[in-house]
This record gives sequence, structure tokens and C-alpha cells, in this order.
Amino acid sequence: MYGYWKAVPVVFLLLTTVSIASLEAQDAERMTLVEFTSDAVESWYVVNDGVMGGRSSSEMRHEEGDIGVFDGNLSLENNGGFASVRAVVAEGALAGASAPVLRVRGDGKRYQLRLRMGGDFDGVAYAAGFETTAGQWTTLQLPLKSFRPTFRGYVPRNAKPLDSAQVRQIGIMLTDKQEGPFRLEIAGLEAVKGRNQG
Repeated sequence: MYGYWKAVPVVFLLLTTVSIASLEAQDAERMTLVEFTSDAVESWYVVNDGVMGGRSSSEMRHEEGDIGVFDGNLSLENNGGFASVRAVVAEGALAGASAPVLRVRGDGKRYQLRLRMGGDFDGVAYAAGFETTAGQWTTLQLPLKSFRPTFRGYVPRNAKPLDSAQVRQIGIMLTDKQEGPFRLEIAGLEAVKGRNQG
């Protein structure tokens, strides 16, 4: 009998914790960062290794169902090896956010989601990698704390911490010597806001 009453507070505590977590989950809010309508997709622009003499090619295009398709060919010729696209996001779009959320269908390759503070073309980016499964839709949540500064393939010294409120550009990149054709479909790009994501 004593053991029973001793266990009750523990069980009550666990149930209370679960209930609080559920309530907090309801507080989480998703905000659209980028749409993939035909008009919106036209605002994405290409940044490939051609800026360094490489020969990779890529594009972002629209497909039925408001899906954005990032595809092309990654070439390692002329010391190349990356293909990417970028879009501008509204000022403060990621303020208070804890994680971007992607809905993607890939080709089994590893991609990066990249964030940039300010509107400069060049400079430090903050990147987080994500895996894809060929032919399968996947929803991916990438905590902002997992993004790491990078500049032309190196980790820059004394890079400023990522300030989500200052993010003005968002991009997708393929690199890491994954040579050959690639295709990534994107059905959604949102940001999670809410206490439970902290």
C-alpha cells in the first residue's frame, strides 16, 4: 500500500508534464516564409559555382500544385562543386522563430538550407544540412541553433551569432562533391514560432 501512494506523485507529475507539453505544442505557430506559386518562384535567383569558374547548372521552377523544383547538374570541373538558389524574405520574417520547416521530396542527396543576415550578395551564410529519401515526401524541422556559419566552404573566425530577426535571404544549396543530376521538390517553407520550440 505504501508503495502505491509513493508512486502516485510520480505518475501525477509525469501526467502533468505531458499535459503542459501538449498545451505548449498548441501554442506553436507556423508562418509561411516563402510561397511556391508560379509568380513567387520567379523571385528565386541562381548562384552556382560559375562565379568561381565552375560549370554546375541549376534553376528553381514551378510545377503544378504550387511546388518549387530545384534541379540541375553538379559538376566538379574547373574546381567547381556547388549549385544554389536564393530568395529574399520579408524583414523580420524569422523574428521569434525557433526553426524553419521544409516539406520536400528529394533524390537521396544531402542538401543545405542557408540563411543570410542583410541583403549583401556575398558574405557569411548560416547553413544546416538535411538528408532526403529518393521519391519520398518528408517534413523537416531544422532548429536555428543547428545552423553554422560558413564562408566559401570555410568556417569563418569571429562570425556574428545568427540573429533570426535579421535574416533577409534564404537559400538551398547542393555541394559536398555530389556530382551529377539532382532534383529537389519543395512544397512548403515555413517557420515555427512558439514556446515549446525554444
